[in-house]
Amino acid sequence: MFKFLRLFEGPGLRLCVLASALSLGLSAGSTRAEEAHAIAMHGKPAMPADFTHMPYANPDAPKGGRLTWGVLGTFDSLNPFIVRGLAVQQMRGYVVESLLARGNDEPFTLYGLLARSVETNDERSFVTFLLDPRARFSDGKPVTAEDVLFSWQLLRDHGRPNHRQYYAKVARAEAADPLTVRFDLAGANDRELPLILGLMPILPKHAVDVATFEETTLASPIGSGPYRVTAVKPGASVTLTRNPDYWGRDLAINRGLYNFDEIRLDYFREANGQFEAFKRGLYDFRIEHEPLRWHEGYDFPAAKSGEVIRDTVKPGLPQPSEFLVFNTRRPLFADIRVRQALTLLFDFELVNRNYFFGLYSRVAGYFAGSDLSAYGRPADARERELLKPFAAQIRPDIMDGSYRLPVTDGSGRDRTTLRAALKLLSEAGYELDGTVLRNRATKAPFTFEILVTTRDQERIALAFQRDLKRAGIEPSVRSVDPVQFDQRRLAYEFDMIQNRWDQSLSPGNEQSFYWGSAAADNPGTRNYMGARDGAVDAMIAALLEAREHTDFVSSVRALDRALIAGFYTIPLFNVSEQWIARWNRIERPKTTSLSGYLPETWWSKGQPQAHQAK
Repeated sequence: MFKFLRLFEGPGLRLCVLASALSLGLSAGSTRAEEAHAIAMHGKPAMPADFTHMPYANPDAPKGGRLTWGVLGTFDSLNPFIVRGLAVQQMRGYVVESLLARGNDEPFTLYGLLARSVETNDERSFVTFLLDPRARFSDGKPVTAEDVLFSWQLLRDHGRPNHRQYYAKVARAEAADPLTVRFDLAGANDRELPLILGLMPILPKHAVDVATFEETTLASPIGSGPYRVTAVKPGASVTLTRNPDYWGRDLAINRGLYNFDEIRLDYFREANGQFEAFKRGLYDFRIEHEPLRWHEGYDFPAAKSGEVIRDTVKPGLPQPSEFLVFNTRRPLFADIRVRQALTLLFDFELVNRNYFFGLYSRVAGYFAGSDLSAYGRPADARERELLKPFAAQIRPDIMDGSYRLPVTDGSGRDRTTLRAALKLLSEAGYELDGTVLRNRATKAPFTFEILVTTRDQERIALAFQRDLKRAGIEPSVRSVDPVQFDQRRLAYEFDMIQNRWDQSLSPGNEQSFYWGSAAADNPGTRNYMGARDGAVDAMIAALLEAREHTDFVSSVRALDRALIAGFYTIPLFNVSEQWIARWNRIERPKTTSLSGYLPETWWSKGQPQAHQAK
């Protein structure tokens, strides 16, 4: 059932938007225009049309002060929308906005930002956005439908691989008038695509040179967001200053957000130096990833006196998981039996006890700790139906949920797992020659390189190196700086790396970017393992086509099973908490969002209430 909704009427302009009750979360028979304020991937938006602020934001947060952000690494570009260079990622959101904004308390719901409303149908074969007539870029020029079409074409043809992949699915795009843009999605068979287009960054047509867009640049970009870039020290720091004329400061989606007058991003080349700078108060907060440091490193005077506060946050998303990633483009790792054998040889129990204080757990798969995980669950009828054409490549124990990662005795000398690994390696054509594992045909020793960039990665790699030596394998561990590591990772110039894929409760198009066959040989994607698997591709297609939540969950679990069955990675550990340390000059809301910590909701403690008006 469709309803015509009058959303904006002005001199010489009357716009009506056709909205689908199912797609936009409208109740049957509803005619209220305000109910077209949001779109959910599945189900209905949680917030009503007349909401005043998000529950994880403090609408009374004072404005003012500075937030100094300590970032590990470096940068050589302010353009995060291209492959080249190491970009400042905070350009998204803070400087450049999208048509819609995420509701961070929901799996995947978007609310109006540059677009004040959205229109689609039950099939999601099209999507139309009506722009807010108040929207302005930081140079004062209005955001128009032409800017939206320009951004779509620019990113489709010159953007990052994920943008090119997503936006190429659009069959046609047109501007009905200066504030209305329609995208025809016929044939895409992708129910997430309207939301993906809603998250498209909108760039000013009048201020972007298409000819040089793919080149790295340190020129300050013009965006419509709450901040402007006001100072850049190449590779060292970037300063963002709040725009006092920001057009969207009174929007409900923004109330209680973007409270600092200034945000400074300071870059550090080395992790220990970054931590020492925090202890001296040179930046305001850090997200801690090292258990040893979290439990033993915060004994400096400011932490003892309460000047530094430590928060433990439990988000509701799939647990971040770390993996050792096989580059299956390398002949050495093309054989699944080799990958299975090396998975057996990693002694998690020893590493967890000695390095992580027993705080971590691990599961196979990529949606740990959520309802989307297939690990330890038998496949339901829908999963079995989806995976039936690929039954020969999915192990029975992965289908019935009985598969478990190997568990050692924690001694570093477990004989059971060693025997099982050597048996698989023998089947793959390798044999021990004294203390050296060699290819039976060529006599070449089994050796490869583990590429690392942090001390923590190096510790895990060295521990794994010791495990592998018991099987006659001699890997080398090479530590490089963050710039070289990112360059080699993006170009797939490695044998093995450590990596983490962050997942949401609404996985969608990005899964093709992570594991799809089309992304395997496209530099700049996150398919680091080089997966080319028909089962994986088919399950991604299934989750994109799912309409009901139950079918969606089954599709994601089926994808998880296909990935587990491919043994593309060695699971290292799962992180169930976020560890945040902050100086007490920074305050945060009492309510935490589903996605965890959000620096855009924080504020400077002690700012005068008189500043709240702006």
